[in-house]
Amino acid sequence: MPPFVGSNPLSYGFRHNNNNMDSNSNIVTIDVGGHLFQTTKQTLNQAGSKSLFSTISSNLDNDSVPFIDRDPEIFSVLLSLLRTGNLPSKAKNFDIQDLIFEAKFYGVEQLILNSQSNPSQFEPFDLEKSLLLPLTGRDSPSAISTTENGSVQVAHGCKITSFDWSLKRKSTILTQFPAIDSMLCLNSRTVAVGATDFSGLQILDLVKGSVKKNLNWENVTKSGSTVQAIGSSGEFLFTSFESSRRNSNCIMVYDVNDDFKLVTKIGHYEIFGAELDSAIPATKLRWLPSHNLLMSAGSHSGPSGVLGNIKFWDLRSGNTVWEIKENIDCFSDITVSDSLSGIFKVGVHSGEVFLADLRNIGSENAWICLGDQRKVTNGKKEGIGCKIESHGNQVFCTKGGNVELWSEVLINGSIKGRFGSEGRVFRKNYMGRAKDFCGNRITHFSFGGNRMFVTRKDQQFVEVWQSSVRGF
Repeated sequence: MPPFVGSNPLSYGFRHNNNNMDSNSNIVTIDVGGHLFQTTKQTLNQAGSKSLFSTISSNLDNDSVPFIDRDPEIFSVLLSLLRTGNLPSKAKNFDIQDLIFEAKFYGVEQLILNSQSNPSQFEPFDLEKSLLLPLTGRDSPSAISTTENGSVQVAHGCKITSFDWSLKRKSTILTQFPAIDSMLCLNSRTVAVGATDFSGLQILDLVKGSVKKNLNWENVTKSGSTVQAIGSSGEFLFTSFESSRRNSNCIMVYDVNDDFKLVTKIGHYEIFGAELDSAIPATKLRWLPSHNLLMSAGSHSGPSGVLGNIKFWDLRSGNTVWEIKENIDCFSDITVSDSLSGIFKVGVHSGEVFLADLRNIGSENAWICLGDQRKVTNGKKEGIGCKIESHGNQVFCTKGGNVELWSEVLINGSIKGRFGSEGRVFRKNYMGRAKDFCGNRITHFSFGGNRMFVTRKDQQFVEVWQSSVRGF
């Protein structure tokens, strides 16, 4: 039972001893489990107004020493966290779950999270494989999604397994889908999921293991609609649907804050004759905050090769403001980066990374090859299965079992290179150590907190790549 239960609410469960502090002193003495600690009121207030530390600081008098019946050794770790913002090296002597349990009691769990899984601690050149998260069953991961604080959800078969930000607490729920192809985490307990061979989009409560909402697109043929891609702007949820007969497709926009009420639909296409372009549903959706535009991209393999299109949508008008038709070295995967002001793709034939500068939006021949230009017309398909994502100021591209890291280089304090006076230069590095190279082909990867999560073909676990942090 917590030590404060049944105590006088004005005393907050403290035992009052004499000589806590002088009336003009800022020094505070606290008795934790029989051990005396001294600190300042400013340090205690670093914990926030809703914490027990703040309660102690604001309820002191000259004749009392607050007594807390808790572990003094863990208290000393949390006190160091308040003083410096980082966990001390002695925190390694404790299990992270014990620290989290005590931090919850004092109301400072967020401080531990910030010190151990803060996105600002993400160091791309320092990432290395540090942990494997095992999954139950025989199914390999089919989709992965993360939160900003470093928790991760993994779809494998009909199941979704969730790991909290500490990666110590694990839970698994069953879904109605035989397999999940698309998944997007909306918050720590809610995900949107869909499949390419099972009709409808479901909003799931991961804690209760229940369906909160079923969303569908009523297409003309009334044939059911499967999910091809999911995206989000924070305010809106975007879903690319294709009819089960594969003769129509559409992007639906839902209000996340209004019980997923339908806001609008864009890009509604019906197939007429041999117009293959209209048959291509969006298989990737990304929101571009700086331009308030939605990027949709899809590709199709036919008699004339791999064709694709990339469109940027204005949600207010429902019209496209920029479109790129792909016919030479179409993208195998594509992403867009606000911080780098560019669209990045990996070519299906060359396997090379390309950049289209958003500052030149609307221009023809937008793509610039950042790698070996000679591979563009080699006729091979070296880019099949490659994945590309942007995170922070870097672009990550998988090639087989390895990850390439592309970074922009500043020369003489400015950007120079391939676009004239406004030109840009990118350089490639390989991630990880030699022992991390040449594993099974990477199937998915995502970022959360100071970590990168990686899944591989035919493997029933998730790799955690992490920068080193103080404390653990």
